Amino acid sequence: MKVSAVARLLGLSVVGDPNVEITGVAPLDLATQRDISFLANAKYRETARRSSAGALLVPDGESLPGKVLIPCPDPYLAFALVMQAFHPPRAFTPGIHSTAVVGIDCTIDPSAHVGPYAVVGDGVTIGRRSVVEAACTIGNNCRIGEDCHVFPRVVLYPDTIIGDRVSLHSGAVVGADGFGYAQDEGRHVKIPQVGRVVIESDVEIGANTTIDRGAMEETRIGEGTKVDNLVQIAHNVRTGPDCILVAQSGISGSTTLGRSVILAGQSGAVGHIRIGDRVRIGAKSAVTKSLPDGAFVTGHPAQPHKAWLKERAMAGRLEELLDRVKELERRLSELRAEEGNA
Repeated sequence: MKVSAVARLLGLSVVGDPNVEITGVAPLDLATQRDISFLANAKYRETARRSSAGALLVPDGESLPGKVLIPCPDPYLAFALVMQAFHPPRAFTPGIHSTAVVGIDCTIDPSAHVGPYAVVGDGVTIGRRSVVEAACTIGNNCRIGEDCHVFPRVVLYPDTIIGDRVSLHSGAVVGADGFGYAQDEGRHVKIPQVGRVVIESDVEIGANTTIDRGAMEETRIGEGTKVDNLVQIAHNVRTGPDCILVAQSGISGSTTLGRSVILAGQSGAVGHIRIGDRVRIGAKSAVTKSLPDGAFVTGHPAQPHKAWLKERAMAGRLEELLDRVKELERRLSELRAEEGNA
């Protein structure tokens, strides 16, 4: 593919030779003359100057003499689109593999793919061009929309609803029982979990992530939300659209997330609170109360990020402050001794 074709794909123009042939995508330090790379952060400008890349996606106004450039408003986004062009998704043959087990009253579109040893329960619907790979288990009455990709060994418990263009990576379990028990003289009595999980369109669920079914209603993952690997989402949780839940984060039952919330790695939230729109939660933080729109919190328990930074800066000076206190105590003791001898 010529650089000019890459630029046309993005609706952009080329600065330099538009006829350079590009066959792949690579990072700045590993790119060859047949690769395209990108510069999104000014601190890597020198690396970009030294790069052997045949072409570079750069911010508008960037000048790198001698380089073939495609200026763009967002080089990182442009790079993602170019990556998709050079690495399209694997194509799957439509149809149901001979080793798959399919229940009664199922509606599986002829363009869908059901892989080897998949188990599809009764009353399941699988939409156009969706892929269910090997060894998946799709429970009774599940609905999978169009253009979905269910990777190997995913489990969907009964009654799970999946929208369009949803990806569920290997080992994800959607619709397992929520963690609910009543007490009877010290014994734990299970509360049946009879709700369901609804995953709206354009969601991606990472490997080995678990999403529990609602106790009596539903757990709902909002449109466009991206969930990393090893995330736990408890029963009755509702996320707004376009949230980001990073690896090993967890949300307790009946908590609601607004639009575009970010939970960084290993962060968590207690149950029955509301986290507002556009809230950012720092890594390893513990949210113990509801948060307003736009909050940025960090720490355990979570507090405003600026306050946390101040606290950490003060903690770094504790040894120095302790030495100063000891010195003051020593001088005070000397003064008292002098007064006693006067």
